[in-house]
Amino acid sequence: MKRVSVVLVILVWIGVILAACGEKATSTNGLSNPDAALSPAKIRVGVEGILPPFEAINTTTKELTGFDIELMKAIATRAGLNIQFVNVGKNQLLTGVLNCQYDAGISAISMTDELRQQLEFSDPYLTIAQALVVQKGNITITGPDQLPGMTIGAQRGSSGASEVQNIPGTQLAIYPSFDLAFQELISGNIDAVLAGKPRATSYASVPSNKLKIVGGEFGNETYGIAVCKENPALLTKINEGLAAVKADGTLDKLTRKWLANP
Repeated sequence: MKRVSVVLVILVWIGVILAACGEKATSTNGLSNPDAALSPAKIRVGVEGILPPFEAINTTTKELTGFDIELMKAIATRAGLNIQFVNVGKNQLLTGVLNCQYDAGISAISMTDELRQQLEFSDPYLTIAQALVVQKGNITITGPDQLPGMTIGAQRGSSGASEVQNIPGTQLAIYPSFDLAFQELISGNIDAVLAGKPRATSYASVPSNKLKIVGGEFGNETYGIAVCKENPALLTKINEGLAAVKADGTLDKLTRKWLANP
């Protein structure tokens, strides 16, 4: 009789355990982590973290900040995207998005014909003038007319690089980043750098760099968010979020905050 009672108790416990497991499987759709079924996938967004005023590391918080960072956060909020920024170099950023190592990339990326052949882009979010930067002691170059015979630096794939190639008699010096191009200018190894006006102003405003902007505005360049070609749904979502921040005035507010004279 005692043996029967023990067997009955064991069977009851087995039934309870099986029922609990069945209930868990039903409530989580077969996932071991119920939160995984509720959390949206994290979107990896590559950025170049040394590109003020578009993106930089806040020295106090150690967090990424800047125009592109706040814009991407606003787009993600409107589109319901869960994003994670990945701080990488320019070359690694473009290659990473091309190979879908990153889902998207935002870092004042010029939507040039060359890059459009390799990458998917969102709708444009900013069009700005370019500026020509020379050493402060340079009294020869005052504008585009003096560029023939000069060596002009620009970042690979940028609108500046395309512009220089269209000026007869100039020599284009290509660099993986604008930072390297400006360092070469500061060292006197090249004659000028052609870059977007906010970036040019950022370098020229540092007294120790001893640089200046000459010749006024020099053409335009348009920026877009690069997106992995294997994720057309993400491109649609980003464009929806971008349209929303344009419509509600957020883009204008960020432009005034970070790019007083874009």
